Amino acid sequence: MKRRSFLSLIGGAAALPLVARAQQGERVRRVGLLLPVSVNDGDYPTLVKAFLQGLEQLGWTEGRNLRIDIRWAGGSMDMNRRYAAELVALAPDVILASGASAAGPLLQTTRTIPVVFTIVPDPVGAGFVDSLARPGGNATGFTSFDYGIGGKWLELLKEIAPRVKRVAVLRDATTTAGVGQWSAIQTVAPTFGMEATPINLRDAAELERSLSAFARQANGGLIVTSSGLAITHRDTIVTLAAKYKLPALYYSRAFVAAGGLISYGSDRVEQFRRAAGYVDRILKGEKPAELPVQAPTKYELSLNLKTASALGLAVPQMLVLRADRVIQ
Repeated sequence: MKRRSFLSLIGGAAALPLVARAQQGERVRRVGLLLPVSVNDGDYPTLVKAFLQGLEQLGWTEGRNLRIDIRWAGGSMDMNRRYAAELVALAPDVILASGASAAGPLLQTTRTIPVVFTIVPDPVGAGFVDSLARPGGNATGFTSFDYGIGGKWLELLKEIAPRVKRVAVLRDATTTAGVGQWSAIQTVAPTFGMEATPINLRDAAELERSLSAFARQANGGLIVTSSGLAITHRDTIVTLAAKYKLPALYYSRAFVAAGGLISYGSDRVEQFRRAAGYVDRILKGEKPAELPVQAPTKYELSLNLKTASALGLAVPQMLVLRADRVIQ
């Protein structure tokens, strides 16, 4: 979907010619967005809408003093790299990148254009910034969580599926975040009476073989950690968890909306709204190197009771009451 069609769809004013709506003499700034998914994927239309609304509240309106260029990579790292080069060639004033799979190619392409990232687990380990307090380069943004969240994931999985004693951890072993998330879960798993087993995310065929072998023994469960590959294989992962009767916890509510059991992670809508504030500050002259990377301030718990019923799980009422979103 083209940029203007998408903005019109979510309520933007992109249907009118830019020149007709620009106020005479007002400078039009350019903002790029690199998003790792397709235009109709999961929560992303809502996230982009929240970002644009945040900008508008700060005085930036598409067609008046702002031009937006959006690229949707559709889950492909090759397209992330291609679109990163395209956006950099447009010489925007700032680029918003969602996730490490988008931020990484951008920062390999430019070290001068400001980049604001969202939903990145470990920007220091990935080499995007020097430190959280002092990013030091042309990038800053918002982390999705710290690795300690692995303990919370195990706790919630045990709460909704008490019989789980073995947990398969899906991770992208080629990234620092994938290694870090796995290590944190592996360390604390014995505390919850669980044995953790890593499963590397590469392709759908290998994923099915690995989960099929894991599910041959009883009392298994699944934790899906954050990565671009998890997004790419989201529907496959949810389908396989149902096929092999594995209670599964995910890092994002998009998996629960797709039929997954339970998720716990940062509020992504809030991250995109806050990202608008950083873009505003950069457009007004501040440098990414001087804007500290910020941690999430809100987390959300989502449940799919239909999936729980299919797995034969009796969800504790207190867990239902704590949930921010419940799918019946």
